[in-house]
Amino acid sequence: MSAMDKFCIITNIDKDKDLAVTNLIMNYLQAKNKVCLAVRAMCIEEIDNTAFDGTHCLLVLGGDGTLIQAARDFVGKNIPLIGINLGTLGFLTSVEKEDVTACLDALIADDYAIENRMMIEGKVYHEGQIIKKSVALNDIIVTRSGFSRIVEVKLFINGKLVDIYNGDGIIISTPTGSTGYNLSAGGPVVFPETELILATPICSHSLSARSIVVSASDEIVIEMGFRKKTQKEEAIVTFDGQTSIELSPFDRVEIRKAAVSARTIKVSGRSFYEILRSKIGSFDNQKYK
Repeated sequence: MSAMDKFCIITNIDKDKDLAVTNLIMNYLQAKNKVCLAVRAMCIEEIDNTAFDGTHCLLVLGGDGTLIQAARDFVGKNIPLIGINLGTLGFLTSVEKEDVTACLDALIADDYAIENRMMIEGKVYHEGQIIKKSVALNDIIVTRSGFSRIVEVKLFINGKLVDIYNGDGIIISTPTGSTGYNLSAGGPVVFPETELILATPICSHSLSARSIVVSASDEIVIEMGFRKKTQKEEAIVTFDGQTSIELSPFDRVEIRKAAVSARTIKVSGRSFYEILRSKIGSFDNQKYK
């Protein structure tokens, strides 16, 4: 691994309102003769892309949502990123605030590992035309919106009808997103560096509805059914919970593995399973420390 000399801090201003952590990192890196640029998370699009040329590492300050947005904002730029947890759960933002300087020392000393996280791409079709195209690090979700009734979604894999679900919708998740909404909906937890796709129905009106795990090379299609006249524009598809578009009956969402991936940095020796226990475990973790 090459030495890291240029850093970019991406700060969620709502999580670091007084910029205390941002300034701490900036001053620490500059004292080590490193180049450091600080950007507010919501202002990345306003900055000339050339400002990020040569950046070796993105330091993302906030919660998991901030890190996911940064991964989407910098998709295709091949810049590794690491999250500093200023939120609550912080499953993806693996570095806690009190460990910031130790993290920076590890990065400077090249004492880190890079994990490649698979992303998925979704195309939304209305009357045969693409009306939305985007990528997701966590998940692409088709769900009812507002106070609408249950929605009907048809799940196809490689052109074959798998099932028809009547309920609140369906989650198409990456391994990284398996610990998010997928987990809450009863889906399985998957090791983040594996390459597969999960399809988990949300509150389906069926006792037999279960998650389905498919290969990363498979194509998933979700087709909206038609139940009632009032269903029109009462369903939405969301990408990582950050961008969305309304769906009408018979609209289709085609999902497959994206050509790009997210590169996340790991500096601690903690395994994925240890982090899983400490962040969302339901038993006494002290026994295992």
